[in-house]
Amino acid sequence: QVQLVESGGGWVQPGGSLRLSCAASGFTFSSYRMSWYRQAPGKERELVASISNLLQLTAYAGSVKGRFTISRDNAKNTVYLQMNSLKVEDTAVYYCNARVGDMDFWGKGTLVTVDS
Repeated sequence: QVQLVESGGGWVQPGGSLRLSCAASGFTFSSYRMSWYRQAPGKERELVASISNLLQLTAYAGSVKGRFTISRDNAKNTVYLQMNSLKVEDTAVYYCNARVGDMDFWGKGTLVTVDS
């Protein structure tokens, strides 16, 4: 029932921008915290950004703070990640995450490649 579908990944040159989207279904989207994670080749998955359900408080990894912005549209059941000033080291598969009760749900990921 729970489904998360990421989109918006692709290739971009250093300094460029992309906006990722995650369409959610199968749960009461507005009631739960949403997050973006990423996993680069040869590295462990890391938390990039998260946003709470009520006050939409946000938190970011130090490596992306000031460059990335997470947001959510509860009416559209969608969470976004606006990525600006992209760096080569941002290259990774980006995953949408929903913490629903005591469980975590994941999308299949979308690939972001930053190079020249």
